[in-house]
Amino acid sequence: MDPATLIGFAISLGALLIFMILEGADPMSLLFLPAIVLVIFATFGAALSSFTMSDLKKIPAWFKMGVLPAKVAPPTQQIQTLVSLAEKARKEGLLALEAQVKQIDDPFLKRGLQMGIDGTDPEELRAVLEGEIAAKKSEDKVAAKFFNQMGGYSPTIGIVGCVVGLINVMENLNDPESLGPMIAAAFVATLWGVMAANFWFLPMGAKIMRVSELQAAQMELLVEGITEIQAGTSPRAVRQKLTAMVPPSEVEREAA
Repeated sequence: MDPATLIGFAISLGALLIFMILEGADPMSLLFLPAIVLVIFATFGAALSSFTMSDLKKIPAWFKMGVLPAKVAPPTQQIQTLVSLAEKARKEGLLALEAQVKQIDDPFLKRGLQMGIDGTDPEELRAVLEGEIAAKKSEDKVAAKFFNQMGGYSPTIGIVGCVVGLINVMENLNDPESLGPMIAAAFVATLWGVMAANFWFLPMGAKIMRVSELQAAQMELLVEGITEIQAGTSPRAVRQKLTAMVPPSEVEREAA
């Protein structure tokens, strides 16, 4: 799990537990299985009903994107790679990059360079790569939407659980001693609904959008580098142009 995501989850849950302890409540009261089952599974099912069957296959990857570290290389590392390629292409020509392309791990960079080496028209090359970026952004929005919808459904489903619990309370008014625990149990479902939405689902949707932004920025940097290499731009000019696309804080951090 991404350390930032784990820390965020832990702080949110820890704050709730400390609040309950300070209020004199029993934190173990959260472990009410019927409420957990209803909120988690009913929320997941409601979100699934908003998507297509082809989307179901992508859900595991969406969960990974929401909790695992983002696969984004440091910008300065990418710039150095592109500058090295520009130096070789400048001295020996684009065809000299053929061997190096096979050693590149980034599939996007590999495809772009191969298209450049194959003599693809510069405008067409840029159009293809930018189209791939747009397609990725669109797919990531769908992933974020899934978790945002779970965050929207979850509180309402928690209220449904509370209503069901209160119905059970009304059916047992002849047993006053059990009313307190039953009412408390009914409201635990509401708590789980609100907690799951604001502690997990909505943050995961926001995390996916942030990762998508970082990865899109990385791909855009690569597009500029590839087109400059294809145009035969000097390595110094390539470095200056690409560095200008990187946030100053990232450049300063890498320099430190």
